[in-house]
Order: sequence, then C-alpha cells, then structure tokens
Amino acid sequence: MAIHLKLNTHHHCSRSFGTAQPCPSYSNLTFFHFHRHHYPFSETTLKHNSAASTVVSRRALLSSDAALFQDVGATAFLVTGGYSLVSVFDNLTHRNIISQNLSRKLVHIISGLLFVAAWPLFSASPEARYFASLAPFINGLRLVVNGLSLATDEGLLKSVTREGKPEELLRGPLYYVLILALSAIFFWRDSPVGLLLLAMMSGGDGIADIMGRKFGYVKLPYNQKKSWAGSISMFTFGFLISMGMLYYFSVLGYFQFDWNLTAQRVAVVSFVATVVESLPTAEQIDDNISVPLATMVTAYLCM
Repeated sequence: MAIHLKLNTHHHCSRSFGTAQPCPSYSNLTFFHFHRHHYPFSETTLKHNSAASTVVSRRALLSSDAALFQDVGATAFLVTGGYSLVSVFDNLTHRNIISQNLSRKLVHIISGLLFVAAWPLFSASPEARYFASLAPFINGLRLVVNGLSLATDEGLLKSVTREGKPEELLRGPLYYVLILALSAIFFWRDSPVGLLLLAMMSGGDGIADIMGRKFGYVKLPYNQKKSWAGSISMFTFGFLISMGMLYYFSVLGYFQFDWNLTAQRVAVVSFVATVVESLPTAEQIDDNISVPLATMVTAYLCM
C-alpha cells in the first residue's frame, strides 16, 4: 500500500493509493524561512509577548471546547440514531410489514454504513475516534445486559436475532458492534482499510444474506447453506459500497486515489471476503469476525 501525504487548505494530509510520492518537508517550504533579528528586551516587548501568549491560549481553549462540543453532539446523534433505527424496524416487524430475518439484516446493513458515514461529523481532535467508538460500545453494553437476561427488550430481540433468544445477542450482534468500535479506534479517517472492512461486513455480507434467502436456489458445491446468488451479490454490492465509501471520503478531502488501480484492488478485496464468507465455517467462526478479518488482511496486502 503506497501512501503519500499532501498539504491542502485544511492542513491535513491526503492518502493516495497506486502512487508513491514523498510528503513535502516542512523545512523546505519557503514560508518557513525567516531571518533572526536581535533586539534588546524592553518592558514594552515583554508586555506585548505576554498579551500575545494570552490570546493564543484563549484561542486554543476555545478551539478545544468547540471540538469537545462537536464530538459530544456527534456521539449523541449516533447513539440516538442507533436506538431509533432498532425501534423503527421493531415496529415494522411487530406489524408484520417485514419478516424478522429481513429486519435483522436491514439493521445490520444500515447501522454499520450510517456509522461510517457519520465519521466526518466529528472534529479533527485526536480524541474524536474514541467519542465515535462510544456509540457501538453503548449498544454493545445494551446487548450484554439483554443477552444475560438482566433486562428484556423484545424489540431488540426481534430486530437483531434469528430466533428471538437472548443468548443470540452475545454472539453475532455483539461481535458486530465491537468490530464497529475497534474500526473507529484503530483505523478512523486515517486509513481506507477501515472503510473497506465495514463496507464488506455491513453492506456486502448483509445483502448476501437477503439475496441468498430470496434467490438462492442453486447452492454452492462446497457449502449447501450458501448459494451462488448470495455470493455473487456479496461480491457485487460489497465492491460497489466499498467504492462508494472511498469516493465519499475522497470528496471530503481525507484521501486521494488512482481510481483505476483502486478499483482493481477493491475487487480483489471483495473477492477474498466473498470466498471467506462462503466457506462452511460458520459454526467455528462467526461471519462478523471472519469477513472483516479477511478484508483487513487483504486490504493491507494489496492496497
């Protein structure tokens, strides 16, 4: 994976894949050149410097407060949005408008993609990624509480489990929210690997299940629980959603890509993730672990 840093008007670096250009050294920039002049210190100079330092300190404090306010607001938005999403699909399931399986997968798809899409709402502070991770961690705590039957949320059970059993919350759904949180912490907006990982886990895997249930008449020869329709859908939509996420973040200035080369490499990532998802290993390792892990490793190797 070849990465170069590039200055822009927002003073952050963009990543470019497929090219290898060095980041410009700050020491070589002409506007950093200056001449040193020696003047005797005076009371007026000291007062001026003291006042300037006070102004800078106040500006830094205001900037820090603004970043904190922005991050808290974005976190509250994510937590509220996640809870509302589950409530909406619980209502649809309760009214028999959609099936429980479809509800579960739609929550799986939408919640993950909206979580990633909301990352630009957070500030540029180093702590922003941890604020973002709070939303899935809070949802994870909710899953643990209900999974251990310390509380009972019928809507949650209907929306995110296969059979409506509390212990199911401690497997796939819990792995899912933990992967969301860890992706924010370890990848954030600094690496497209996190975007690909969540796009394949949320979008690709989710759509594979929906299409496989509806059109999966022809099963895979090595796994009768998976179908060609599901696998083809995972590869196609995983690729498209991944490219869409990369484009979204590139438009916002976080990355720059050689799109022809990037498309080829994303296709490889999607193919490997699809193959891993199709293997008869669901009893040994959950798809919410195997798919993001395969995506991460492949993306590191070929991007």
